[in-house]
Amino acid sequence: MSSSAKPAYTSAPVPAPEASVRYPFGQRVPGPGEVMEVAEGVLWVRMPLPFALDHINLWVLRDGDGWTVVDCGYAGEATQGAWEALLRGPLQGRPVCRVIVTHYHPDHLGMASWLTRRFGVELWMTQAEYLTAHAVWDGRAGLGKEALVALYRRHGLDEERLRHLTLKGETYRRGVPEVPVTYRRLMDGEAIRIDGRQWIVHVGYGHAPEHAALYCESLNAFVSGDMVLPRISTNVSVWSNEPEGDPLGFYLESLARYRALPQDTWVLPSHGLVFTGLRERIDALYRHHAERLEALRAACAEPRTVAEVIPVLFRRPLDAHQSFFAMGEALAHLNYLWRRGEVERSLGPHGVYRFWARAPQSSEARLAG
Repeated sequence: MSSSAKPAYTSAPVPAPEASVRYPFGQRVPGPGEVMEVAEGVLWVRMPLPFALDHINLWVLRDGDGWTVVDCGYAGEATQGAWEALLRGPLQGRPVCRVIVTHYHPDHLGMASWLTRRFGVELWMTQAEYLTAHAVWDGRAGLGKEALVALYRRHGLDEERLRHLTLKGETYRRGVPEVPVTYRRLMDGEAIRIDGRQWIVHVGYGHAPEHAALYCESLNAFVSGDMVLPRISTNVSVWSNEPEGDPLGFYLESLARYRALPQDTWVLPSHGLVFTGLRERIDALYRHHAERLEALRAACAEPRTVAEVIPVLFRRPLDAHQSFFAMGEALAHLNYLWRRGEVERSLGPHGVYRFWARAPQSSEARLAG
């Protein structure tokens, strides 16, 4: 499996106070071939996914005589059939005039080539996401299976699970059979005019290299992509092309910037339900990661490998496939502590890293700082 294929699971649910996170549409979601209008000219579409996380929300924005599509779905017959039904039905035969993709993961990018080719339109993405999509698709730039196996071996994953990773097929190419050869670059802070309204690009980091979220002040709507989800925490992992990276630090910094959006913003996430209470949701995510960091500091009272601390973060049994993403998340949290001097690490005689805690210090205090 590609090191950066979309995870088939995410972290455990992160509860927020019921009084603060609200769902304007309750539990209602659009069914197959249906749309729900969540704001003027903003349509909610839901597509199937072949994962435990079994759906993705896409957003279709009225744009003059056509539509701007935000995210495309995982490539396959089911998704293509769903798109065909939408185009014939609720989308009234109007053309797609622009395709925006928040980030390179296959449930977001998968159908982009099909849509852009069918309508002769451009793909809009940030540069890092577009180039990463090509690197993952080609297995280059340290993003192939061999590099991921080497990384996880250095952090203590057992050979049986590593063998499972080696035997997996090209998961990314299944979800993204083709990456468009040209694109139009999105930039942080850029204003995109869609049907007379401005949507501002808010780039975020940690879940993906340069994730593009979109905010429309006149609609008070925030297309958050995978950066802020209502009930689960997004996957934040270290990957083989940046083994000493600090994606969790970047993710938490991104959340701090998103927290500056209006409190009553309607959040349109890629998974789950439309919700309000953005600041409270972000605060709950901060608490969640602070608790995980404290648990890891305690677990590292004795030297531990990344593989050895997985049960600290994930209490339920994990299969081999889930273990890969758990490794990435656990390493992201340990790298966060290591880069801030809260844990040390050393390379043992068998080429495996171990981490151990320094003097106690509150990770929540560090997050607040």
